[in-house]
Amino acid sequence: MASAGMRIAVFLTLALFPAALAQAPSPTATPKGPPNITAVLEKGGQYTTLIRLMKSTQQDTQLNSQLNNSFNGNGYTVFAPTDNAFNSLKPGTLNSLTQQQQVSLVQGHILPQYYTFDLFETASNPVRTQASGKDGPYTLNITANTQNQLNVSSGVVEITVNNALSVVKPLAVYSVDKVLLPLELFGAKAPAAAPTASKAPKKGGSSGAASGPAGSDDSTDDSTGAASARAVGWSVAGLAAVLGYLL
Repeated sequence: MASAGMRIAVFLTLALFPAALAQAPSPTATPKGPPNITAVLEKGGQYTTLIRLMKSTQQDTQLNSQLNNSFNGNGYTVFAPTDNAFNSLKPGTLNSLTQQQQVSLVQGHILPQYYTFDLFETASNPVRTQASGKDGPYTLNITANTQNQLNVSSGVVEITVNNALSVVKPLAVYSVDKVLLPLELFGAKAPAAAPTASKAPKKGGSSGAASGPAGSDDSTDDSTGAASARAVGWSVAGLAAVLGYLL
């Protein structure tokens, strides 16, 4: 009987097990939120300086808004300097920049196009960034190789990129170990032109310069001579008149 009872218990267990499985809630996939550059950087764990800089220039808000704009189908690519990259800069570099220059520095790390490593192979140099100045957009030269590496140059800094934080359309984020200092902000300044020495007056020039006043004196002398001649003329005429009267 014990053996029969055990068989019945096993049978009931097996019969009820599929029903229990059917009633158990199935795990649901975590809904994917809108792309967010700050969330990607925070998850990376070593981008606090970049996050702070993006917040102070409001570029995080602007980029997230553009990412969630349904009319933008191109996406964006961000080169994210690590904290060590910023710490390697000359002390006071960021503080020496104006607010607008800090905006340009951040935008110089953002491409208005979504790029995977493979897509970079077809990119045409120079690649335009979000930053722009009086001479046009800031650009980068980017070359991809078959080892999923990028060579990136800002004209001041050259780096090799091989670490992707997130490459999910419409946002691709790549970690970089140097700040891509824009040529427009950190390029060598052209030396100031030397002041032009004033030309010394040519030899004999003083006499020429004096000719004006001398000419004026001559004209004064001429007028004085003419007045004297007229006075003499009147004297002779007067004398002749007197003689004529006496005669």
